[in-house]
Amino acid sequence: MKYSKWLALLLLATLALAACAAPPAAPAADTSADSAASTEESSAEMIPIRLQLQWVTQSQFAGYYAALDQGFYADEGLDVTILEGAVEIVPQQVVAAGDAEFGIAWVPKMLASREQGADLVNIAQVFQRSGTLEISWADSGIAEPADWAGKRVGTWGFGNEFELFAAMRQAGIEPDDPAQVEIVQQPFDMSLLLNRDIDAAEAMIYNEYAQVLEATNPDTGELYKPEDLNVINFNDVGTAMLQDHIFARESWLAEAGNEDIAVKFLRASFKGWIFCRDNFDACVQTVLDNGSTLGEGHMRWQLNEINALIWPSPAGIGMMDDALYQQTVDISTEFKVLENAPDEGAVRTDLAQQALDSLSDTDTTGEGFTKQTVEITPGGE
Repeated sequence: MKYSKWLALLLLATLALAACAAPPAAPAADTSADSAASTEESSAEMIPIRLQLQWVTQSQFAGYYAALDQGFYADEGLDVTILEGAVEIVPQQVVAAGDAEFGIAWVPKMLASREQGADLVNIAQVFQRSGTLEISWADSGIAEPADWAGKRVGTWGFGNEFELFAAMRQAGIEPDDPAQVEIVQQPFDMSLLLNRDIDAAEAMIYNEYAQVLEATNPDTGELYKPEDLNVINFNDVGTAMLQDHIFARESWLAEAGNEDIAVKFLRASFKGWIFCRDNFDACVQTVLDNGSTLGEGHMRWQLNEINALIWPSPAGIGMMDDALYQQTVDISTEFKVLENAPDEGAVRTDLAQQALDSLSDTDTTGEGFTKQTVEITPGGE
């Protein structure tokens, strides 16, 4: 960080006063110049890095904001800028174009971009589990995938339907046959379920599921409760696909020094997620301070569930679960997200492993992790 002009003047004045009461010393002007040169050199050594998120500021990305605010990136000599996402922003395109060094995306989406020619590679699998659910009312009679037959089942589409469709086919239901099930395109909220316009709705455990619980049941005047809902978790039915991971361009990594930068970025990011695991309240506040438009209650719920998607990480945070990766690839090829299975170069774990090795005195697996008890608040406020 450079000294401001007034600070330099103050330093000059202080040195001049000291010279009046002490033996002669080197001229103050020279000392100031040396100090300024030193700080300028230090500032020049900070490496600018951009991280492209999938969406806006929220607890889904808390670990990266924590790494920024706690100085973990700065400790590694990285000047990191976090770029928010939006509906029209595709992280894979941003990174492939060289407008960010790192990006966050779901694994099938990155693999599809790679198959289409983008030289992207997964360098850290942060989420160890899928956060996708299909939820319905307790009185709907839907308790397992086979019960979707003949029902109105919602999905967002845009690649979010693959876990659902795989579970349907596994249960003997063909999602493309309207005589077997009615697939409904739902908006990115829970309005259709809340109004009972559909029998089941897609939801992320850290977001839309909470939106239902944060809504008021008109029959009781109180918030809905978990017992009012049936939840089908795709991790339980065996069609879950891996989601948030960190990726970069192979060509960028191949440039001299960039693998070392990547290891530094991963080490700081892992420390950010470890901070959020071990300092829950402070991490939530960090998200709010960085401009979350959603309320504190919703951010607390979200961080609690996000932590549970990361921890425990049996092989260490950022390491790939080979079985879940293969499951993700199999479903992706089944639904033609990918024409062919990706080559071995689509994933590399050596950089994440180097970052983990340098954190040997830190709990990087979260083996003893337990979720917080989070209070549901009206509207997530």
